[in-house]
Amino acid sequence: MSRHAVLDDELRAALITLKQEKPTLGVAKIHTLLLDTNPTWSVSEKRVRRLLQEEGLLNNGIANASEKANDEKEHNGGQNTRVYPSSSLNKTLDVNKWSKKIEVRYFNAIKGKGLVATEPISQGEVIWKEDPFILAPEWEIYDLQVSSRACGFCSTITRDHSLLQVPCRASTSSTPCPAIFCNRLCRLQSEKVHPLLCPARNPASIPLLAFARRTEWLAVHALAQCTSRLLLASQADDDSLDLDLQVVQSLAVLGMEERFRTLIDQGVEPDRETWRKAFELYLRTFKEPKTAPEQKKLAKILRKPIPESLQKELFGYDTFLRGLGRISLNLEAHGGLYRLHSHLNHSCSPNTSVRHLDQRTALSRITIVAKTDINPGDELLISYTDPSCDLRARRRRLAEWGFGPCQCGRCLAEEEEARAAGSGGDTEADNLADQLWAGLGLV
Repeated sequence: MSRHAVLDDELRAALITLKQEKPTLGVAKIHTLLLDTNPTWSVSEKRVRRLLQEEGLLNNGIANASEKANDEKEHNGGQNTRVYPSSSLNKTLDVNKWSKKIEVRYFNAIKGKGLVATEPISQGEVIWKEDPFILAPEWEIYDLQVSSRACGFCSTITRDHSLLQVPCRASTSSTPCPAIFCNRLCRLQSEKVHPLLCPARNPASIPLLAFARRTEWLAVHALAQCTSRLLLASQADDDSLDLDLQVVQSLAVLGMEERFRTLIDQGVEPDRETWRKAFELYLRTFKEPKTAPEQKKLAKILRKPIPESLQKELFGYDTFLRGLGRISLNLEAHGGLYRLHSHLNHSCSPNTSVRHLDQRTALSRITIVAKTDINPGDELLISYTDPSCDLRARRRRLAEWGFGPCQCGRCLAEEEEARAAGSGGDTEADNLADQLWAGLGLV
């Protein structure tokens, strides 16, 4: 029986499952069990050790994770219902490209990774600026893009006509594409993503993007952008695919089904019919166009065979739902997915803020600014929720993504105040609209 290589994401999921089932086994026995369970896989023991270590499942890491899980199991009457997002380190990430004052640190299997200061950072200081890995802009900007009033790459609004602006290369009078770009550089950079989502080059993408817009489901649009980037990278003759896969696979992830296990207490039911519809349109866009002309156009873009491992990573229904969960966890508020920004953890009293300061030249570029003085060893933190909301609302939003009750200083202080006042505790979803949006996975 021949063996084949397996992607990190799939291997990591298998190892986590095995370690949960057999928490006392060491690396060698886990490696043997893994190959017995998956006889067609080719995986070295060294690679198993690396991934287990990244997940915090060796030595103290697994002990701490198990202890916390057991505490929750006891608290929940013997049923362990808490599911946490998982993440891993991207070994190719060079933080010094953005800032020499911070570093990536892996905390444990529960918290995952984060960014920590290595030098003093002053209040108001710009810590770094970053352009997105992919961009699915908020719908107001997207509408400007499809009406040729914002750059199809960086999303900068084209307020005045400029001789530097250029159209999509594939756009013709018979097969138009509305994308317009700030300049030739933006158009060149867009080739990493745009071709598979261009209505002229890949008309099979039109129904998926229309569905995402109609439902205002930003994660579907962003996943389409990410998938397009990976598939186009597979056509290159360099290491683009490996580098891009490492970016994607290292992101924190909580699948859609796993997410809804945390929403049971709120009475929220997943809208699996809509999930399935999104998946069908996704496959039609990237793998199985309906008509012969659409199939021909897709084949013209994807001339080289797609690696089997990448197809398995992208085109299974379970991996599609996992991809949606991953994207939703990591998107910045305005729709960008960023390599370094995605490492930032949450606090209701954050010490950094994310701003879009280059609005006339690069709207999608973010600037990370220190809100307070940050000392060496301090973690850099942003808020995942609206900090103006009360304790219950903030914790409910965090619980929707498996983070559990926030234990930052502000939350603990407000919890104590609520307890002293005779109120507090969790609450159900505020209204029906929240529940309907949660069912889609849109919140």
